[in-house]
Amino acid sequence: MVLKIFFPQCCNRADSGLLVGRWISGHDSAVVLAVIHYPFIPGQVKQYVQQMQAHSGVELSVLGSWSLPKDGQEGMESFLRDLSTIFPQKHWLQINREIGKTGFTCQVLNRDQNGGAAQQDAKKTKKEKVEEADGEAAGDEEEEQEVIFVHYEQRKVMLSQLHPIENGVPDPKTDPPSELRQMFHTVAHSQPLFFLDKYDDGPLKSTHWQSEGREASIIVELLKQASVPLCLLIGWLLSIWTWICNMRIFSLYPLRFLSSKLSTCVQLSYRTEHMRALSSPKPAAGHTQFMRKANIVVSFLVDVALGMLLISWLYRDDHISMLANTLVPAADHVAKELEELLQWLMGAPAGLKMNRALDQVLGRFFLYHIHLWISYIHLMSPFMEGILWYGGLSACLGLTFALSLLSDMVALLTFHIYCFYVYGARLYCLKIYGLSSLWRLFRGKKWNVLRQRVDSCSYDVDQLFIGTLLFTILLFLLPTTALYYLVFTLLRLVVVLFQGVLHLSVDFINSFPLFAMGLRIFRSYRLAEGVKFRVLCEEPGTALHLLMEINPLKCSAVVQTYRTPTYSCYPKDSWAALVKKLFVGELIYPWRHKTTKTD
Repeated sequence: MVLKIFFPQCCNRADSGLLVGRWISGHDSAVVLAVIHYPFIPGQVKQYVQQMQAHSGVELSVLGSWSLPKDGQEGMESFLRDLSTIFPQKHWLQINREIGKTGFTCQVLNRDQNGGAAQQDAKKTKKEKVEEADGEAAGDEEEEQEVIFVHYEQRKVMLSQLHPIENGVPDPKTDPPSELRQMFHTVAHSQPLFFLDKYDDGPLKSTHWQSEGREASIIVELLKQASVPLCLLIGWLLSIWTWICNMRIFSLYPLRFLSSKLSTCVQLSYRTEHMRALSSPKPAAGHTQFMRKANIVVSFLVDVALGMLLISWLYRDDHISMLANTLVPAADHVAKELEELLQWLMGAPAGLKMNRALDQVLGRFFLYHIHLWISYIHLMSPFMEGILWYGGLSACLGLTFALSLLSDMVALLTFHIYCFYVYGARLYCLKIYGLSSLWRLFRGKKWNVLRQRVDSCSYDVDQLFIGTLLFTILLFLLPTTALYYLVFTLLRLVVVLFQGVLHLSVDFINSFPLFAMGLRIFRSYRLAEGVKFRVLCEEPGTALHLLMEINPLKCSAVVQTYRTPTYSCYPKDSWAALVKKLFVGELIYPWRHKTTKTD
C-alpha cells in the first residue's frame, strides 16, 4: 500500500507544529496546506480549522505533526505524537526532518477498532520489511505502507487551472474527479487558510506560501474599486443605446435589412453584446467566464489602442486630403480599364467566335452602367474629403470599426462590379438550367417538383420540335454569356477576397484570446495541461521524494479553448459546394449574418 503526501516546498524548513490539510477521498493521498507552529492550544487549533473549513468549503483537518529538531526542543517529537489522541484521525502522520538530510522520515499511526494506535515506519528498507514480514503473527493488525512525498509549489498550484475542462467544471456524474484534479481543487479553494501571516496578532502562527506577508497589488485593488462605478456607467449608456435601437423606425424592413448586411452595424452589435457581458454586476461564475471577460477587456483595449494609432496617422500631415484626392483619379482609372475590357469583349476576344448581336447588347448595357457609376463618383467627389474625415473618427471606437467601415465603403464603391456579376450570373444560370431541362426532354424525362426527383415522361412531336429549337438557341448563345459571366465573376472574386481579408482581420482582433495567450507566454503555469514528476531526493533511510512540475497548455489548445465566440465571416459552404455554385451560376454572398455565430 502506497501513501502519497503532497507537501508544499515552502514548508520544508518550517518550525515544528501541526500539519493542516485534507485527505483525498477515494485515494490513499493527503494534501498538506500549512504548518501551525508550536506553541498553540489544541482547542484554538480545532476552532481555527473549523472556521477555515466553513470559509473555504474544503474538508480540512489536522493530518499529523511536523518535527524539525532545534536546540531546547528535545521532547517535541513525543509531545506532537501524543496529540493524535486529541485530533482523532484514521491515519496520523508524524513527519520528521533530520539535521543534515534533505529527505523526510514519516511514521503513520493507524487507529484500530478499539481506538488504539499502531505505528508504521515508512523509512524502513526493503530488507527490513521482508524480515518483519517473515516474523509477523497471523493476527497482527499492522500493515506495511510505503510513503511517497510529492513536493509542489503552492503558489503556482493555487493559481493554475488544470485542463481540459468543459463548461468550467467537470461533471462528477460522468467524469469523476481524479486524484490530481482534487489536489488542485483543494489548494485553489483554500485561500482563506493562506491569509494568516506572521504579522497577525492572533494566537496561531503558520507557514505557507504567504506566511511572510500577503501578496497583493495596489493597482489591482484600485481597479477593483473603480470597476463598480465604471460598470454602472457602462450599463446606463447601454440602456440608452438599447432604447434607441428599439425605436420603431429601426424595425422597418429596409433599415433592418441594411443593418444585418453592413459590417459596421454587425461590429457595433457585437461590441454592444461584449459591453453587456462586462458591465454585468455579477462576478464570473467560473474560470471559463472569467477568462472570457478578461479576453474581451484586453481585446477591447488593444482594439482601441490600434484605432488611436490609425487616427494619429490619418490626421497628421493631411493624409485624409491626400486619400480624397487620389480616390477620384483611381475610380476614373478603374472605369477606363473596365471600358477597355468591355470593348475587347465586344470584339473577338482571344479569337473566339461570339454571337455579335448578343455581344453588342451586353457590352452596351454594361458600358451604360459604367457611365452611371462614374457620374455617381464625380457627384460625390466634393463630399469625399468630409466623408473620409468623419469616417476616420470611427477608429476611436477601435480599429475593427475602421476596418468594418472600410469594407462597407469598398462595397459601395464597387457596387457596379456587383451589378455586373449579378446580371451575368442570372443570365448564365438561366441558360444552364434551361439546357439541363431541355436535355432531360430529349431523354424522355422530366423533373418532378413534388417528389423532388427525375421521372420518365412521354412527349409528342410538337414538344420535341420546340424543345430542339430552344436547346439550339440556348446552346449557341451560351459561350457569349459564359464569357461575360466568367470575366465579371473574376472581378467580383477580387473584391470579395479584399473584403474577406478585412473581415478576417476584424474577426481575429475580436476573437483572439490575448489575455490567455499572455498568461501562456509570461505565466505558463496558470494554464496547466498536466504535471510531470522527477526524483528530488532518494537518500537511504528516507522516503522517496518527487518534485511535481506543471506542464503548460499548448498554444494551439489555448486558442481553441479560450477563443471568443464571434459572428463568423467564413463561407458556410465547402470548397466543392463553392465551385459547384460558380459552375451553375448561383450567386455567392460573402455577407456576414448575425445568426451565424460560431464558438
